[in-house]
Order: sequence, then structure tokens, then C-alpha cells
Amino acid sequence: MRVLIIGASKGIGLETTRRALEAGYDVRALARSAAGIDLSSPKLEKVRGDALNRRDVEAALAGVDGVIVTLGVGLGELFQPIHLFSDATRVLIAAMKARSVKRLICVTGFGAGDSRASISCVQRLPFQLVFGRAYDDKTRQEQLIKESVLDWTIARPGVLTGGPRTGRYQVLREPAKWRNGIIARSDVADFLVRQIEDATYVREAPVLVN
Repeated sequence: MRVLIIGASKGIGLETTRRALEAGYDVRALARSAAGIDLSSPKLEKVRGDALNRRDVEAALAGVDGVIVTLGVGLGELFQPIHLFSDATRVLIAAMKARSVKRLICVTGFGAGDSRASISCVQRLPFQLVFGRAYDDKTRQEQLIKESVLDWTIARPGVLTGGPRTGRYQVLREPAKWRNGIIARSDVADFLVRQIEDATYVREAPVLVN
């Protein structure tokens, strides 16, 4: 199987690319800085492209069985208007429909969509001040995905850390159990790659924490 990873050059995207290769998948890695991806494998195809460009996205979808979206923004962008997540998702959903690709796995975060109600009172104000713009757009992104006819899974990790994959993370499906916590990017990547062929969480948006 071939999987397209959008936003593959760093962070969760880079870890997901690494994990998918380890799992034996053919990986097409789409990023504006794809040439700088510090991984090498005969199963890895690095594609320079823009997630906001319909032509780039449609071309990258050719021959793909599923898509993993791991887009992010830098710290300096958090205090500016943010539309990347929703705009890129509109482009992607239309392109997937045109290419008849159904499986979509997307990372947002704890605090997006209906999980925001589970943020504690103590954390809510600082969260909104720092991450509010990004997570408002991640909420729009989630809504677009949920309204689509795709076979989607949304992953909402807690606070991201570095470090090796542990495999000991929790997948919280029930809203009553949603909470913030930490999780390694490599463990988030492990969850994402497991969803490529697993239908357990299709049309669900679990929270991921250690």
C-alpha cells in the first residue's frame, strides 16, 4: 500500500514518515521542504508541493491508498490569523474526491472541536490566549472532515514531547474520559500508521495521551 503524508518534513509528520517506512508502507511525503527530509529509503518518495495548491495535492494523490495529514504552524504564527488547517483541508477533500481516495487520517489536538469542553478551568484561559487561533482553525478543519463522505479518523494528541516510541499511550474514545496529558510524537506517529488499515476508529476522534 502507498500512503501520502502531508506535512512530512518535521515534527509528527517526520516521525510518521519514519514509522510508516518501518511498517513496510510505500510513502509519498509531501512538503514544501520535502528535499530536506532526512530519511532515505527505496520506499520513500519525496514530493515538493504546497498543501494549499489543488494541483500539487491532486498530483500527489495519484496511486495512493490513504492520506495522513500532519500539518502544523510555527510558534511565531500562533499570534496571527490562522487558516492553514481549514484551507488545506478544503483543498484535500476536493482532491480526494476527484481521485477516489477514501481513507483520511488527520492530526488536530486536544482542545479542537468538542474536546475543548474537556480542558480544565485552570488551563482554559492560557490555552485560548496562546493556542486559540490555531485551535479555532483546527475546529473548522475537524468540521469539514466530519461533514465529508471520507473514511476519516481524527487524532487529538495532548502535549507533545520528544523521545522514542513507547507503545504505552492511551486512546480515549469516550468524551467522559477525555483529558490533557503528554505524549511523544513518535507514539502519535505509531497510532496514525496503525490506522491505515485498521477500521476501529473510522469516523471517530479520540484523544491520545500517555
